[in-house]
Amino acid sequence: MPMTTLPSPSLRRGAVALAGAVLLLGPVASARAQAPSDWPNRPVRLVVPLPPGGPSDIVLRGALEKMQPVLRQPLVLENKPGANGNLGSAEVARAAPDGHTWLWTTDTTVTVNPFVYRTMAFKVDDLVPVIRASTLSQILVCHPALGLRTLADFVQRAKAGKASYASGGSGSPGHLTTELFSSAAGIEMSHVPYKGPAPAMQDVMGGQVDCGFLAGSTVLPQVRAGKLTALAVSGAKRSALLPEVPTIAESGYPGFEASFSLVLFAPRGTPQPTVDQMQAAMADALRKPDLVEKLRANDLEVIAATQAQTAARLDADAKKWGALVKKIGLRQD
Repeated sequence: MPMTTLPSPSLRRGAVALAGAVLLLGPVASARAQAPSDWPNRPVRLVVPLPPGGPSDIVLRGALEKMQPVLRQPLVLENKPGANGNLGSAEVARAAPDGHTWLWTTDTTVTVNPFVYRTMAFKVDDLVPVIRASTLSQILVCHPALGLRTLADFVQRAKAGKASYASGGSGSPGHLTTELFSSAAGIEMSHVPYKGPAPAMQDVMGGQVDCGFLAGSTVLPQVRAGKLTALAVSGAKRSALLPEVPTIAESGYPGFEASFSLVLFAPRGTPQPTVDQMQAAMADALRKPDLVEKLRANDLEVIAATQAQTAARLDADAKKWGALVKKIGLRQD
């Protein structure tokens, strides 16, 4: 079990009705000012139900370094992958709601998994959303030898029945993005799922699979090195790191948008003052200019949303992806 400890230097239910636009850089109250005097009083665990590395670790490690002086206790990151995030999430859902165990995961854990898995060891309502920290889009990349240069080229190949695509697994952001686009474009492709985006990228580079919608932080170095060709961005706007690559909406599919979020959750029943402090501590950390720039360099955008905004976004995304999952008949035991 990979574990990193940072050394110490000395739902939703009440929130949904307050939905609003996501707050990017607005002020929040000082985390210390909201802190209950007895929290935290021992190391704080942040369970990540995903493999080490990738966007989740990049954002969380950067934030924890800056949260440490505020919380004044060791912050322990524990990667516990399995069942597309369900195993680690279930552990947090069962944890004591005392503010010393938290869940850090992609939004798909609660917006997609409940529609995909027939049985889960936890309920979405067992977890309380705390902060939507950052967002990421997927980039459609292909093996250079295919000679594809535009999204139209990709669609033409798919319509000829020759296209295959790799993803980080069934129900992963790359899988969902591809299925959403396939529906919009009226195409079908052969899906090759992997255990994470890194091995998916490796097989696209190796030519075993044609293309894949994969996270920018995963594929950008290979795009710059000419080992992958980037055709389109799934989000609402272009990547600042690949400004020459258009969005899918700009490429002939108006209104198309597929982006995903990294979200912090608490076990249901965690005291609201503790949730407030944790939200404020992470929001303050994420807004530090050097961390904003570091994340931008990895094609990750800081959001630092309030608890209410986070809950509202998760509800909207659950409706969107739930409908897609039902349409394509994606189910797992």
